[in-house]
Amino acid sequence: MAWGLMLGLLAPGVAEAAGKPAGKPPGVAAAETLSQVTGIAISPLMGVGAVGAYRYFKTPEAGRAGLSWYAQPWFWGPALLVVGLCALKDALGPAVPTALKKPLDVVEVFENKLSGLIATGAILPMTLDLFRSLGLEGQAGLAGSGLAALDANGLMGVLMVPLALIAYVAVFLVSHAINILILVSPFATVDAALKALRTALLTTVAGTSWMDDKLGAAWALLIVLACLPLAGWAFRLAVFGHVFAWDYLTLARTRTRVVSGPLTAFLARRVGSVPRRTYGTVSRDAVGNMVFTWRPWLVGAPRTLLLPAASHAIGRGLLHSELLETQGDASDDILNFPPRYNTHEAAVAAVLGLAEVRDVGLRAMWAWLKSLFASKPVAAAS
Repeated sequence: MAWGLMLGLLAPGVAEAAGKPAGKPPGVAAAETLSQVTGIAISPLMGVGAVGAYRYFKTPEAGRAGLSWYAQPWFWGPALLVVGLCALKDALGPAVPTALKKPLDVVEVFENKLSGLIATGAILPMTLDLFRSLGLEGQAGLAGSGLAALDANGLMGVLMVPLALIAYVAVFLVSHAINILILVSPFATVDAALKALRTALLTTVAGTSWMDDKLGAAWALLIVLACLPLAGWAFRLAVFGHVFAWDYLTLARTRTRVVSGPLTAFLARRVGSVPRRTYGTVSRDAVGNMVFTWRPWLVGAPRTLLLPAASHAIGRGLLHSELLETQGDASDDILNFPPRYNTHEAAVAAVLGLAEVRDVGLRAMWAWLKSLFASKPVAAAS
């Protein structure tokens, strides 16, 4: 169902870009473009692969050699094959053992990220192809050093590319967050619900656009506006999931040697104005304070945050380690370390100048059970 609607969504714009203008006004074309970009952002490899395949088969054989790279069989063939394999994995659902399913989910996270980057490169030529097919390219030229030649249609064409990219990035980040949530979720029912949500969004975008251009654009715009304020949260979750998945996939803990700081970490909760899951490093400053350093969006100027002064310990978890604020037997995590530091908790504690390492989570429960059943009975007094 989603595949058919996706092709119905993409067909009009692709037909125009292939040299068969539908004679639609620029406003309608912009509405179609918004729906197409939103659909591709939700499922990048499916969207770009479907666009490429449709454009290839709709273009006369003599003109296929001049098509953009995403419309060549060497790209859209393998792309749709990968999409089909992922769809087969999802369709099998409970029949796939968890021990096999989670590694496949890890692979799908990287596939989605890679296809998202590839689709970003395809958005520009796709939008420009539509831009040229509407005859706006000449109208949008700048006369001399002024803007006299830029009429309303030309302005729409110029703005179409950056606006399409902004909409694509915002929707893709939130859509990719669904893959991360599927990866970290231990429950098959939650995985199925998240996948159903993603499929429903893709289907509604394609379906509303197929019924009416304006309705499709309005629904796509609502999705974009909902995703814009969530982009920061989704970006942090994507970085978190990528780092954890990469460490698991490459067995990074077997190659890690902890001899000095700073140490890679994520905030486990909001501290001051710095949100949860912010990626950065932790170390001691010159006077011994625990300092967390990060860059906004990973590329901004470095910023530092003094962690709350308290008694600290390293938490040894089953899958990853933590920096804990401790008060007696009670503790609260403030930083999550990536899996590369798992089994290296003593070295992490030494680098940060901490004396205590304690079990947390499932590892703590297992240690408690062992102590409960392995303890020797006390001899009764005579």
